[in-house]
Amino acid sequence: MEENRFYKQDEWKSICDRGILNLGNLYRFKSVIKRTMLGEPLRIAFIGGSITAGALASISSSSYAYLVYSWFKEKFPMTSYLEYINAGIGATTSRLGVARAREDLLLHSPDVVFVEFSVNDSNEEKYMETYEGLIRLILLHSSSPAVILINSVGYGSGINAQEIHNKVGRYYDLPIVSMRDSIYIEVESHRLNANMISPDYLHPNDLGHRMVADIIINLLETIRNKVSNNINIDDKYELPAKPITRNRYIDSVLWNNKNMKPLLYGFKTDEVIKEGLWDVFKNGWYGISEGSRISFSVACKSLAILYRKYAKKESDGDGSFAPIARLVVDN
Repeated sequence: MEENRFYKQDEWKSICDRGILNLGNLYRFKSVIKRTMLGEPLRIAFIGGSITAGALASISSSSYAYLVYSWFKEKFPMTSYLEYINAGIGATTSRLGVARAREDLLLHSPDVVFVEFSVNDSNEEKYMETYEGLIRLILLHSSSPAVILINSVGYGSGINAQEIHNKVGRYYDLPIVSMRDSIYIEVESHRLNANMISPDYLHPNDLGHRMVADIIINLLETIRNKVSNNINIDDKYELPAKPITRNRYIDSVLWNNKNMKPLLYGFKTDEVIKEGLWDVFKNGWYGISEGSRISFSVACKSLAILYRKYAKKESDGDGSFAPIARLVVDN
């Protein structure tokens, strides 16, 4: 951990320790560390919302995710190859996360995965189910990744979804680290001004990202110490046979113009090449003229629509007006 400008070293360590809510079963971490000692490649992955994507960090290398990845670079120099995979997309929940996890995350066969959706999901059963679908999907992957759950928080309110998320995390016996139980307590107690670490009381600035990274790195240091000294390390990890929820979202599919051909009545296929993961409004369809329609025929038990919504009626400065659309399902 870096030296913190607001706290003495032992005080900051105590705050970081307070953020560890569960250490969980560390067998998969033991396997990861053993492979790195043999010089095998290591793939560090993150999935979540805008905080994971690095919102309000001045440069990408100042984001909490990249700082945590840098810790792996420093501590495991013997690995032959170290890859950084950031699958964070702003303003998205675990419902979209589970639908895109195969293509955006698991395609890379990650060894360690950090999951951060606690300020994007609401603290309700629906998101407990979508979150479990994502966690179970990751744990079932053939690369057997070690998984850490991150509880981000709103620094102005203390609101997040960690109650339901951590029910899932403890059920699967995973390491959990919480910003509400560490940094936010300092804000609530007036020992730390929220606007010093987050201009909008949600997305961390560079200092806020550094503090979030410290909380996570403290957990990683604790895990590394236990694994290195073989302190109460499980000799296997068994996925619970049954999910804790109905788990209806684990097989979610994200349909777009790469895998579906709807009927177009004035709509057009967006053929602009997607430039990267965060270029989210690609591979879809668009309509310009009034009265345009698009018709999909799908069989499913649950349906969500991903669409672009403008904050103002006028669009991105080109003088055209954003369309007003109507959605009709089953007539």
